[in-house]
Amino acid sequence: MSAAGGVGIGLWALIWVVVAVAVLVAIVMSFFLRRHGEQDRAQAHWQRTDEVFVDPSTNRLMRVWVEPGTGVRHYVAD
Repeated sequence: MSAAGGVGIGLWALIWVVVAVAVLVAIVMSFFLRRHGEQDRAQAHWQRTDEVFVDPSTNRLMRVWVEPGTGVRHYVAD
């Protein structure tokens, strides 16, 4: 019996590899997926606001658009 309460070292190594791969996949996916609320372009029914900001992670100038009725905010590169 091993020191880990009957679980072999190989199983713990496998668990660590699976966790490490999951973390790496999440990191890689974060480079290709859009951030919350970010869109390619504004939809015709959205209202443009005067609010703009520089996204600190990409240094892009972003414009805020709002959906009338719901108030949902969307961010589009200006």
